[in-house]
Amino acid sequence: MAAKVRRAAAAVVTSKFRVLAKTIMKQLRHIALLMLGVLAAPGVVVAGVLPEDRSDALYHQYVGGGVEIDGPSVLVRKQVGKSLSFVGNYYVDYVSSASVDVVTTASPYSEERKQWSLGMDYLRGNTTMSFNYVSSVESDFDAKTYSFAVSQDMFGDLTTLTLSYAYGDDIVGRSDDPSFQQDNTRQQYGVGLTQILTRNLIASLNVETITDEGFLNNPYRSVRYADPNVAIGYSFEPELYPRTRTSNAVGVRARYYLPYRAAIEGEYRFFTDTWDIVGNTASLMYVHPWGKYTFSIKGRYHDQNGAHFYRDLFPRAQATNFRGRDKELSPLTSSTLQLKASYQFIDINKGWSIFKKGSITASVDLLSVDYHDFSDLTAGADVGDEPLYHLDANIFQIYISLWY
Repeated sequence: MAAKVRRAAAAVVTSKFRVLAKTIMKQLRHIALLMLGVLAAPGVVVAGVLPEDRSDALYHQYVGGGVEIDGPSVLVRKQVGKSLSFVGNYYVDYVSSASVDVVTTASPYSEERKQWSLGMDYLRGNTTMSFNYVSSVESDFDAKTYSFAVSQDMFGDLTTLTLSYAYGDDIVGRSDDPSFQQDNTRQQYGVGLTQILTRNLIASLNVETITDEGFLNNPYRSVRYADPNVAIGYSFEPELYPRTRTSNAVGVRARYYLPYRAAIEGEYRFFTDTWDIVGNTASLMYVHPWGKYTFSIKGRYHDQNGAHFYRDLFPRAQATNFRGRDKELSPLTSSTLQLKASYQFIDINKGWSIFKKGSITASVDLLSVDYHDFSDLTAGADVGDEPLYHLDANIFQIYISLWY
């Protein structure tokens, strides 16, 4: 009798396991089919709900290290029916540069970059899909990016799985040499998992891999090498990078909502690549609502070592197979303090004309970067006695958002 009971219990457990396994396999097949179907029916990354209809008008400005960048941006998003949403964005950068990289080997310059993008979102049940195209054009650089993603809500909408892919095709030129033209391709793979853990806590895990192939260095930048035959003690030659690069990043983020509608958010990101760069980034943000206002303060810290082919000063010309002196590939640490305030001038409960809600947001980022192996050649000191370069920059943004 006991044996029969054990066999019956085992049969029940086995039956439940088979049902669960079939359910999981069906879900995985469903996601796989959706991934294959994205090319024919793209959609949005925000699972389960289409983004709200809205328009944004933004002005941004960056000032620091001898570089000034500013310009406008306009975004319009509109839903069509219950399953489709379209978005378009136009973005302009006006660049004026006399940075430490430029003034030591070239002349100050001004540049204009225009970028526009189009996207379409498709929602079906608990699945959302997206397709986006971005075009960025400068006088010496032309970049195109195609991307798509699929998100699936699971387990009572408590879990969201997102799979994404992007392909970039860039053409690198030189403004002083019309015949110079080099290609660069980029592929980006991403997996994201968002989980609602409690009523007040939500967390996400994101994994990203990027592969680059082609002309990856700056056609204008040079490296310096020791040269006893010149008065300053060094000369310059063009930099030369590897033609491939693969980078991997893992990020975790958690947001906890406090009883008085405020929130605390923490984030950590680990980065590594085949150029031997290892980076760690951590940030902490506090958001506090007050009537029609919302204030936030965020601190961010980043630390990295240098690429294996980076040198501030090479011992001789063509000393290594690959050579670089881009300060962003050097060992460095940076810290950023962001202050942001938002005011809701159209109440969501009242509206105004065709608009359901409206807000204006302003933010300022105070950026500080210490370069641990990049000398400031503008100081005019002797070779080996140059001070290390330090960058302070301010980033300002202001934008108006209207929901309709």
